[in-house]
Amino acid sequence: MFRKTTIALTAAASLLASTAFAGGHSKDIVDTAVDAGSFETLVAAVQAAGLVDTLKGDGPFTVFAPTDEAFAALPEGTVESLLMPENKDQLVAILTYHVVPGKVMSTDLMDDMEAETVQGSSVTIDLDDGVMVENATVTTADIETSNGVIHVIDTVILPEG
Repeated sequence: MFRKTTIALTAAASLLASTAFAGGHSKDIVDTAVDAGSFETLVAAVQAAGLVDTLKGDGPFTVFAPTDEAFAALPEGTVESLLMPENKDQLVAILTYHVVPGKVMSTDLMDDMEAETVQGSSVTIDLDDGVMVENATVTTADIETSNGVIHVIDTVILPEG
């Protein structure tokens, strides 16, 4: 597990240096995502869902953050449909499925553990081949923020139902 975590931590180093600790103060989850530049779709979705204030709140939160590429891999028209006001409840359910209450660092993970999400369902963490959250691979782990931690994932995970 240490080898897997080390690879992810090495990749996170440049992102941490340029975003999370700019000016010597850690930024919150939303500001860190905005500054990273690779979460424009996620930030737009968080805004459309009305979750900005929540994710700027005290927390702590653990966010499994899909990249813009992860959102682009969804079937054509999915993101546009989810961003429509009439689909806000579905968007909120998907986004809150990516958030776990508390600050869960990669060193806290155990193989096949279940983590209850803010949405109410649980996600399964698998450590057999890298770090997986459901069917998404964690590509960068442990980006600390003032109100939690971000783990970057390569796939949008969807709750069942």
